[in-house]
Amino acid sequence: MADLEKLVNELPKLIYSLNLTIGNSHEIMQQIALINHVQEQLHNIQKLIVQELRFAKIKNAAISTLPRISKADSLLIPSIDLEHITVNNRATFIIRNFGNLETKISLTDLQIKIDSWTEWGNLLQALAADILSDPQLVNQLNSNINDPSIPAKFTELNKILDHNLVSKNPINLKQQSLHIINISQDILEVKQRLNYVITTIKNSHSLLTILLGISSFFGKSGFTLEWLDDEHELIISSDGKFQELTEIISDCELFQQEIDSLLLRSKNLKLQAEQALINIEQENQSKQDAQNTAKLAPQFVEKKPQNFFIVGRSISLVASSLVVLGFGGWISKDKIPHFQQQSAIASQEASAVTNFTSALKLGTEASALVQSPPHPLIVWQQAKTKWQQAINLLTSVPEETSVAVKAKQKLIRYRINYNAISQKVLVEKKALADLESAHKLAIEAAFFVQTSPNSVLVWQQAKEKWQQAINLLEAIPASTAVSPQAKEMLASYKTNYAAISAIVKN
Repeated sequence: MADLEKLVNELPKLIYSLNLTIGNSHEIMQQIALINHVQEQLHNIQKLIVQELRFAKIKNAAISTLPRISKADSLLIPSIDLEHITVNNRATFIIRNFGNLETKISLTDLQIKIDSWTEWGNLLQALAADILSDPQLVNQLNSNINDPSIPAKFTELNKILDHNLVSKNPINLKQQSLHIINISQDILEVKQRLNYVITTIKNSHSLLTILLGISSFFGKSGFTLEWLDDEHELIISSDGKFQELTEIISDCELFQQEIDSLLLRSKNLKLQAEQALINIEQENQSKQDAQNTAKLAPQFVEKKPQNFFIVGRSISLVASSLVVLGFGGWISKDKIPHFQQQSAIASQEASAVTNFTSALKLGTEASALVQSPPHPLIVWQQAKTKWQQAINLLTSVPEETSVAVKAKQKLIRYRINYNAISQKVLVEKKALADLESAHKLAIEAAFFVQTSPNSVLVWQQAKEKWQQAINLLEAIPASTAVSPQAKEMLASYKTNYAAISAIVKN
């Protein structure tokens, strides 16, 4: 028990370090060693817990008149000093997901928690290995950390646009126009990054590809994989902030709405700078014209007001005509019946809400179908169909409706669930096919023996078919619905194989 308590005292530190920071490939290699060490420690704790529980069970069985010793049933998991804000946030995150560490916990519950942490460590090890084995992926990750994060870039662009007041100096105005063009180009590049991030995360079914999109979003800020919860929601931290994957997508969509505003502001600034430059040139030209006019004869100067009056009158007439035309156009537009448009919008909203509600119902039904597995193949197929129907409904929700944002968030989870169920369908299909093939091989083996009972060659062929049938049955996963049937057949087939092997040998 003393050894177990000593290891459990180190448990919080182990859990705080059980994550994977995605950045430079050299850093990933260093983290693999740390994760391996944590996994070994967790494995050692598990072994000691098993020993302790076994010892407690034997002791309680031998001394039935004494109460069970509480010290053997539970342990106090200590906390650690939280000196840094990132550690503090991670502690808050772990408490939220696993409960307060600084509390007593039964050995059985601790065993379950360590199992989940070990599985998470295994996933991190696999991800790190997959990343490092893909040179193209490594190069892209190393390239992404050279760019500022998208949130940081938005802050920078807003600050630049806020301080870009239009100058009155012609030389400064020309430089400013060029500077604003560069800003506009930066904004367009950020827009492209946003589109890439959203498209990659939403449409990709590969976690490694999704990580590329997240890496492009956080840039040089980097990010850390903290946890994958029960609902397949990836938890990510960056700069001390913890987010779910859907929250990152929501941030991207908000930035998408803001990006057009930034482009408009930069365009207006450019127009203001160009107009200011034109005004200065016109002002300088007017001064030059005034100087030239002063040198002309008086009679030309006297006629000038009359010319200006005629031109002014003509401009007034043209402007009046435009006003009349504009007003007439406004009146004609005002006469267009709006009730049809309003009715269409209301119908679209109602349809979107109905589809969203139906999708939620289908998702609930699909989840309920696959509770407490294993299930027959038909059940997994029914759940898969319901997830697909729910996805189709969510995809049909228009952007302009009130449930569009919620539909997008649900769509991400539903697609992940659909992929998981699809994998289950494939596993069950293969298991059922292997079971049927094994049964067919057994029938063939029995038929060979019955038709040629005295042929050694036939007996050898029958033996090989029994072996093939046994191999198929042994490959059927224990989590499938046909596993119990496969185990029953396997015992019988092994008996037949042993019998026929003895006959062939003799």
